[in-house]
Amino acid sequence: MNRIKTWAKQLKQHIFVLYLACKSEDVPWYAKLFAVCVVAYAFSPIDLIPDFIPILGYLDDLILIPLGIMLALKLIPKHVLVSCEAEAQEMMKKEKPKNWFVGTLILLIWAFVCIWVVQSLIRK
Repeated sequence: MNRIKTWAKQLKQHIFVLYLACKSEDVPWYAKLFAVCVVAYAFSPIDLIPDFIPILGYLDDLILIPLGIMLALKLIPKHVLVSCEAEAQEMMKKEKPKNWFVGTLILLIWAFVCIWVVQSLIRK
């Protein structure tokens, strides 16, 4: 259990490192774009697949976010990561930021899906 807690804490720190690395001019544009997407989704208060859906609800938390973090960290130069780690530890002591823009976007996606399903059922 301690191993899982340590892993989760490292993931959280990596998200903050990515957040800070996105602000660096030494990071290539494609790495910034990918890191911004990962950080925005990780900080979003709403998941693409809600957690109350059995099994699938936790897939993004257990697979998508860690995979995205791992790939984004590989795209960012090492010297940028090292310089962002200390600042990330300080940020972790504060409350994590919320990304309501991405949360709103996810709500809109679900609204369109619901409207589409209702319209499909009405047509039958």
